Amino acid sequence: MKTYRIAMIPGDGIGKEVIPAGQKVLETLARSESSFQFEFENFDWGGDYFRRHGSMMPANGLDALCGKDAILFGSAGDPEIPDHITLWGLRLKICQGLDQYANVRPTRILPGIDGPLKRCRPEDLNWVIVRENTEGEYSGVGGRMHQGHPIEVATDLSLMTRAGVERILRFAFRLAQSRPRKLLTVITKSNAQRHAMVMWDEIAAQVAKEFPDVTWDKELVDAATARMVNRPASLDTIVATNLHADILSDLAAALAGSLGIAPTANINPERIYPSMFEPIHGSAFDIMGKGLANPVGTFWSVVLLLDHLGETGAAQRVMKAIEHVTANPLLHTRDLGGNATTVQVTEAVCSEIAATAKSPLTTA
Repeated sequence: MKTYRIAMIPGDGIGKEVIPAGQKVLETLARSESSFQFEFENFDWGGDYFRRHGSMMPANGLDALCGKDAILFGSAGDPEIPDHITLWGLRLKICQGLDQYANVRPTRILPGIDGPLKRCRPEDLNWVIVRENTEGEYSGVGGRMHQGHPIEVATDLSLMTRAGVERILRFAFRLAQSRPRKLLTVITKSNAQRHAMVMWDEIAAQVAKEFPDVTWDKELVDAATARMVNRPASLDTIVATNLHADILSDLAAALAGSLGIAPTANINPERIYPSMFEPIHGSAFDIMGKGLANPVGTFWSVVLLLDHLGETGAAQRVMKAIEHVTANPLLHTRDLGGNATTVQVTEAVCSEIAATAKSPLTTA
């Protein structure tokens, strides 16, 4: 029997509620599977760790993660700690340190969820956003001088490398090639950013030649926001820079009904390092401890984790359980207009997974 070693990093806020819920789903799944099991290790990194040690994670923390098969991450963010410290000290440190350069964010309207686009059919909004995840606007290059003085200056540099751009665009073209529509939209802002984004456009045209069966187009990021709202069916796979995709994917999640249902995969495609899976919502301290957090984004992230491990049958079982639960309005959490609690949604998904194990038609 295969044993998958999973690092659990709840992080901050509601991450401490949804990540244990994700573990329950995986444990429920494993009890009905004969081919694999999970070994979990919890890491208490985040804001509380920072208050004790002055850093969000240990200096050698990446070494502890390298031996894992995957990472399930909750959120980074604490109202008592500046956001740039929590983000750079934990999530970005892991993504960049483990070269998880492909951030993949699927978005679609799940059964039973009413999105804000009233004329949009579920089949019209079925996207995957690919985000360059280790450089670009989040390269960390910049600084401040003369702080507190009238001549104070601050810089942040968007740094793009040909190698980094080529590999994320090639990843996106391959992903588009694997989807039924074979359609890719490359997001740019080369009309205003006349150096790095022009290089991005040029490389996109070069890489496109390797994928003659993929239909692709180019869209300015500002125009892309309008297109997502007005013409959702014209989009399928989308690739963008670190910052652009960060913004567009939150819009996509909102159009699908809620940030609470949206998943993320931070992928190291070469599998030299483990990949990390997380819901895209933040730490949401305002609802922490109230049982209001929607765990569906975590459960969908578990689906991506299982797919990455090659357990596609198990991934499909979890996804069907999620869809069965979201189809029931009585099991919608507050962000979806309902009154269900985190525990109730978790128990419902686990019950559905356990039930499917009894059916020979759904065994993996």
